[in-house]
Amino acid sequence: MTAESNRLRPEWRESPHPRRMPAEGDRHPEILRRHRAALDRGVPVYADPLSGLSVFTADFLARRGYCCDSGCRHCPFVPVRDDEPAI
Repeated sequence: MTAESNRLRPEWRESPHPRRMPAEGDRHPEILRRHRAALDRGVPVYADPLSGLSVFTADFLARRGYCCDSGCRHCPFVPVRDDEPAI
């Protein structure tokens, strides 16, 4: 792990990781609404509207302090690797 991978990316709190949640899609506004609600309540997760699975918030991931390379939707860390698959 490099120091670069621990640096927060721009707009990390408001914008999901660009390769893990494209801006287009029917559920994008609902996902952003649920994420914002979880941030406002100070809870670490919200329920994904498609799968029902728990999704970590950007705040939770930033407090952890590093990228775990698990494909988290709201990963706040950089860099976004060119070879990273869209998950």
